[in-house]
Amino acid sequence: MRDINKTDLEIPDFALVVLIGSTGSGKSTFAARHFLPTEIVSSDRCRELVCDDETNQDVSADAFELMRDIIGKRLKHRKLAVVDATNVRAADRKAWIELARRWHALPVAIVLDPGVDVCVARNAKRPDRPFGAGVAQRMTMEIRKGLGGLQREGFRQVWKLGSEASIDAANVSRQPLWTDKRHDAGPFDIIGDVHGCAEELQVLLGKLGYSLTWSEHRGERSVVVSPPEGRKAVFVGDLVDRGPNTPDVLRIAMSMVAAGTAYCVQGNHERKLGRWLEGRKVVIAHGLQQTIDQLETQDRGLKEALPAFLDSLRSHVWLDGGRLAVAHAGLKEDMVGRGSGAVREFALYGETTGEIDEFGLPVRADWAAAYRGKTAVIYGHTPMLSAEWVNNTLCIDTGCVFGGKLTALRWPEHELVEVSAIRTWSEPVRPLGPSNRGKSAQADADGVLDIQDVSGRRWIETELKGRIVVAEENASAALEVMSRFAVAPQWLVYLPPTMSPSETSGHAGWLERPEEAFAYFRERGVAEIVCEEKHMGSRAIVALCRTVQAARSRFGVSG
Repeated sequence: MRDINKTDLEIPDFALVVLIGSTGSGKSTFAARHFLPTEIVSSDRCRELVCDDETNQDVSADAFELMRDIIGKRLKHRKLAVVDATNVRAADRKAWIELARRWHALPVAIVLDPGVDVCVARNAKRPDRPFGAGVAQRMTMEIRKGLGGLQREGFRQVWKLGSEASIDAANVSRQPLWTDKRHDAGPFDIIGDVHGCAEELQVLLGKLGYSLTWSEHRGERSVVVSPPEGRKAVFVGDLVDRGPNTPDVLRIAMSMVAAGTAYCVQGNHERKLGRWLEGRKVVIAHGLQQTIDQLETQDRGLKEALPAFLDSLRSHVWLDGGRLAVAHAGLKEDMVGRGSGAVREFALYGETTGEIDEFGLPVRADWAAAYRGKTAVIYGHTPMLSAEWVNNTLCIDTGCVFGGKLTALRWPEHELVEVSAIRTWSEPVRPLGPSNRGKSAQADADGVLDIQDVSGRRWIETELKGRIVVAEENASAALEVMSRFAVAPQWLVYLPPTMSPSETSGHAGWLERPEEAFAYFRERGVAEIVCEEKHMGSRAIVALCRTVQAARSRFGVSG
């Protein structure tokens, strides 16, 4: 719980703020003073919307259902929301905790307790609140009784303002989430899973334009990394384990993060190493023993700084005005720029189907195939033979430690830079290989049309014409044609131009006449036109590919 005497309340800028206080405690006044009207969702106001009477307790169930709907919509769109209700009992607060978890918002409790006498006196001045003193007294006692359990209920922050003076003096400020670095526009060099391959990392950094200067002082080894002008590196995690020189990889990443020339997100291997350093019980496997043995012989400076570095790593980093997110194992669209246990677990491990493959490893769910977010998600964790874009996501773990490559993505250039592994440092349990039988990852993902991509009212952003609106009825008609007569939308790389026919001819017996068409253009200032014979029936388009492999990769053609 936060300091009872502290009046400077620092809350996340994306949160579900739950006000807790007896009737008459000043919740609505406090909310109006510190939050926007659009952020406040009041139980009284919802009762009024439902039945024109904010004091009618008979409609409370409907009013709170309306509150949950409104708050859910705000959280869905990553907007802060404030619950203005008494929220006296744990059962009352449970629904808000569940709603915050659903949308990966941090739940914050602000308890207002000016004292029973103050609440009673305020209620006595309000003709619409004919409560006896016992109501405020019971509510206050219930709130104080449950105060110690608020964090166990799931609140990430608990603030208590325990007097009228502290409530009046309170100041609420908002802080961005630790993952929110949207102000940093880069440019960036995003580096895939290193896994202790220090030499390959140094070669890759050199290829990206970074220079490294190593030194040793009193037995402690250190490095200074100088980036190209204005650029920053972003490590996708899994710096450690399996490879030959985890300590130097850590020195490079730690030095760059400390100097402000790199970000690093937490990988599942960093998490496990951190737990081992804390003395927790972990299974020594998947290369952890190599890291333990390598660290054993290192200087004290590295070993002393390492726990704090590992503890500082976050689930993901959100960059470049929201256009870019980097997470170790990826992120779903509704997790980007948010904070919850579910976000961290997904960012660390991805998603599995619950099944086990023939190698004894979990079968990974293909979350990228369903991704439709505007934020590009760059991740690692799952080693691939090559890095390929799928639905605005890119896995850049190309299995360096398994004899593959170490890959970086230059952003915003969208340029891939790679170096080959010196050798195979660790044998993979699951062989590296394509899962799409030679097709590109995007062609594989496009194999099934998602109805949500084409149904309803849609918008298409074009370079020349800006936003084009596709009406729902037009989308339905197009879908009908596609499903019965046309090729798959992924094949429609070219749409032949067409034009409206000229108006019906004024000459008897003629549908159209060329001189009238020419006159139409002449009247509109068109001095020259190109005439081309046009077949008025259905048209056919032939897509020519340079090679069989190009056809297989781009369109998924198997024969």
